[in-house]
Amino acid sequence: MNHSIDLLEVERAPFAGGHAFGTAGDYERIVGKVAFRIDPADPRNGEIVDLGQAPTDADGLVVYRADFCILRPADLSTGNRRLLFEFVNRGNKRLLQFFNDAPPGNMPDSIEDAGNGFLFRQGYSLVWLGWQGDLWPGNDRLVLEVPVARSAEGPIEGEVFAEFIADVKGVKVFPLSAATTSRSYPVVAHGHATARLTRRRYYDSQRENIARKDWWFARTEGGQGADSQGAELAIIPSDTHIYLPGGFEPGWIYELVYTARDPLVLGLGHSAVRDFVSFLKHADETGSGTPNPLRGEGIRIEKAYSWGRSQSGRCIRDFVYFGFNEDLDGCKVFDGVMPHVAGGGTMWMNQRFAMPTLLPGQSHENHVAPADRFPFSYAYCRDHITGRHDAILRRPATDPLVIHTDTSAEYWHRRASLVHTDTRGNDLQPPDGVRIYIWTGSQHWAPPIPAELSSGIAEQYFNPVATSMFFRANIVILDAWVSNGVAPPPSQMPSTRAGTLVAAETWAAGFPRIPGVSLPRGPSRLEKISYGSRFREGLIEIVPPEIDGGAEYAVLVPAVDEDGNDRGGLRAPMVAAPLGTYTGWSMRRREFGCGAMVGTTGSYLPFPETEEVRVRSLDPRRPINARYRNAEAYAEAIGHAAASLREAGFILQEDVARCIALARNWGGTRHRVSLPVA
Repeated sequence: MNHSIDLLEVERAPFAGGHAFGTAGDYERIVGKVAFRIDPADPRNGEIVDLGQAPTDADGLVVYRADFCILRPADLSTGNRRLLFEFVNRGNKRLLQFFNDAPPGNMPDSIEDAGNGFLFRQGYSLVWLGWQGDLWPGNDRLVLEVPVARSAEGPIEGEVFAEFIADVKGVKVFPLSAATTSRSYPVVAHGHATARLTRRRYYDSQRENIARKDWWFARTEGGQGADSQGAELAIIPSDTHIYLPGGFEPGWIYELVYTARDPLVLGLGHSAVRDFVSFLKHADETGSGTPNPLRGEGIRIEKAYSWGRSQSGRCIRDFVYFGFNEDLDGCKVFDGVMPHVAGGGTMWMNQRFAMPTLLPGQSHENHVAPADRFPFSYAYCRDHITGRHDAILRRPATDPLVIHTDTSAEYWHRRASLVHTDTRGNDLQPPDGVRIYIWTGSQHWAPPIPAELSSGIAEQYFNPVATSMFFRANIVILDAWVSNGVAPPPSQMPSTRAGTLVAAETWAAGFPRIPGVSLPRGPSRLEKISYGSRFREGLIEIVPPEIDGGAEYAVLVPAVDEDGNDRGGLRAPMVAAPLGTYTGWSMRRREFGCGAMVGTTGSYLPFPETEEVRVRSLDPRRPINARYRNAEAYAEAIGHAAASLREAGFILQEDVARCIALARNWGGTRHRVSLPVA
């Protein structure tokens, strides 16, 4: 045997108090840990960077562990014999939140955690596993425990870079990972003097050096002082934190370059998912006799699907690209996958000293992070800069069917146009096994349960468009495609051919001039970036990057209509019957980086409510009372939009009525506008 899986510390309990979900009945929750042992010499594990540098047990196998959670029908015979696996986002469960309109949470237990019950009514067995090896435990996150790579001579060292951007005043300490929940690579003792800290206003601004005497490798700790001194502050040396006594100026980009040690073997996250899902699909028992919790008398999992959003959507693309959708017996792991809001990216994970928690390259934040690198598309094309010819899907025997979904935000921040164009911006036809659905007018983070409208560090309100109805339809579409060969609706995305995918200059010329609204200079560029001589096609090591002059990939954005709403793709009911302009971009306020875009959020620019307001404010867009005679007319318009989407197969019948009901409250709850009164 050259690998094994053992389930440990397994706990079982009824879910949602034994509530029965339609014909699937009641559900059971199973949580525990899974221990993996894999052979570093097996060529099927050959893509895992530094696996050969990991410690081994007496059998020469590498050992690692992960948290897992399963929600399955208590009686497996009442389920649909389908497994839906979520690639958790930084250890956090999002599946029930986005598919079931449930509140967010990492330990679903109550009937409230089931939301509208959709996935349970469908009979799915839901599976989660910790795959990210740089996370600290906490808040019930699912984590992966991986070994540290070490050479025969001792600890492995390497030069790395880290970026810090404060969004509030007074921040003086960051972990070197820049994220509280993520492990940091420690600075080596001899590297303190040679570490370099710089800051710059924008990603392409000149770097300003910060003198070494003005910052420390340290953290702070507060508490009650001795001898009646009151609250005091301690500055404590730390090889995993940076301390800047003067504080990090909000919105500025601080970059630290230092010599680190002890890289984690993070690529084991891919083999963990591969081996665990394969076990759940195929195994009766593990080598130690641990029962398969999704196998019963004559019952087994027939199909396996996966979903992930943002970081975990990129992980799906990475997983498939590197060949992990083929298990150790040569079988397909996932029959279908649904990466959401991944844009054109993959992962910064299967590299030495990688930092998968960090945001990928955007317009302002982490612009040079190596998450966006060729290939970007599922279809083969040639990189016009390097000459490489490649695709995300390159293994026909084991490649899954793909439903890829993005929003307008990914075109502005995450280079989504490269998912369906070549590197020069020419349209590409997706492969037969791929559908691309772009939810125009929506933004990267669109929680189904609406929060109070806010703007954070942005100039305008964040985009409030609701899109969860699309998720429910997508899993039904995917299952029919995989199980019965029913072809999904055609891809829906903007294109250069239709004039709905354009360069930034064309977009700017067509966007209405709304008073008080700043516009972005363009989407996040994607330049050719040099990662140093130790970087080989993303597989070896990341060293401090530099932008190479001149060479760029074409990044395009959706064209807009007279209201500034995006054309092409699918319009959610709220965008088809708008109360404002919904964008994929938002601009930072002056004190937080004026002129740069905010993260991956979008904006909401309310329409003027009446003609009088429109004239007084010099707004070129038609007022609300010229669009809808009253609140009921608005709800009717939402209903017509939902019905059209249902007829085309993009939402389910149950969501048509749901959209109409919610629309009666969307004026105040989501938009802060007054709908006309009859």
